[in-house]
Amino acid sequence: MTFANIEFLAAGLILLVVGADWLVKGASQLAAAFGISPLIIGLTVVAYGTSAPEMAVSVSSAFKGQADLALGNVVGSNIFNVLFILGIAALVTPLIVNKQLVRLDVPVMIGASFLLLALGFDGSISRFDGIILFGGAIAYTVFLIFESRRERKLESIVKASDAPVEEKTNWFGNLAWILLGLVALVTGSRLLVDSAVSIAQFYGVSELVIGLTIVAAGTSLPEVATSVVAAIKGERDIAVGNVVGSNIFNILLVLGLSSTVSPIGIAVLPQALAFDIPVMIAIAVACLPIFFAGFSISRLNGGIFLAFYITYVVYLIFHSTNNEALKPFQSALIYGVAPLTVFSLIYMTISGFRKNKSLA
Repeated sequence: MTFANIEFLAAGLILLVVGADWLVKGASQLAAAFGISPLIIGLTVVAYGTSAPEMAVSVSSAFKGQADLALGNVVGSNIFNVLFILGIAALVTPLIVNKQLVRLDVPVMIGASFLLLALGFDGSISRFDGIILFGGAIAYTVFLIFESRRERKLESIVKASDAPVEEKTNWFGNLAWILLGLVALVTGSRLLVDSAVSIAQFYGVSELVIGLTIVAAGTSLPEVATSVVAAIKGERDIAVGNVVGSNIFNILLVLGLSSTVSPIGIAVLPQALAFDIPVMIAIAVACLPIFFAGFSISRLNGGIFLAFYITYVVYLIFHSTNNEALKPFQSALIYGVAPLTVFSLIYMTISGFRKNKSLA
């Protein structure tokens, strides 16, 4: 490994973050001109834009035959998005969860997670599987846009004001930001993938672990910045919608497109099937009772999310290095943390039902 590998890794991350920022800047302004609600913008334009680094890295990795990195990047990013990003954002300010997320989008995220497990159960995600995932992404996006425009029409009727709103939109400037963002993302992804693989090979670390940690966290930096800034500015729908939308986008569109362009599809290693994907599913499922308990994410929940992410990373390090502390660490998770977590989620669900029933 040379110092140049580290420089290329840093340059790749910078280009990904800058490119995503430019892409979101241009795309969000164009979307706002159509009167799309903040939640829908968070679930679609912002989520898709900030997930563009995952798209660029995973597709590039799959095209080069580095499927472990492509899968690890998506699964690791989804785990990082919920535990780390929502954890940090909730610590900054408690997040209000829109009811639509609980009723529609979080269940879609859970369903997409289970679909990934089912499609990868045979050890690979084929091109046909990729087409299924990609079709799901298109259907979900079209549905969201349709619902948003329907709600806007209903609001116009209530306000008795059907006159179109004139939007002063700099189409050329916004399209230029989108183009520049895409160029930066493609260049940054190539630098990031090449340097990450070189570093992984030098230290003897598997591509799956690198994808689950360094690359996943690096490509999720746009989501971190977006959700934290949105939380600070009080745009809580965008903060939470960005994370949920990104996770749905990562599975359906990123993996769907990656497996389609890959010459041999995307291999799903036994480790991913036995541990990493189930962890991603468990986190997605846990979001439902946590969000439903009070349609909010408290600072306490945020702290718990962060603690779980640290625990997950420690486990990956112990497992990849065959650390002697792995077995007692596993025992503590299985016999201590897991039962306590399940009990807490059941309690939150019951409390949520009681609270919502009393408000009805």
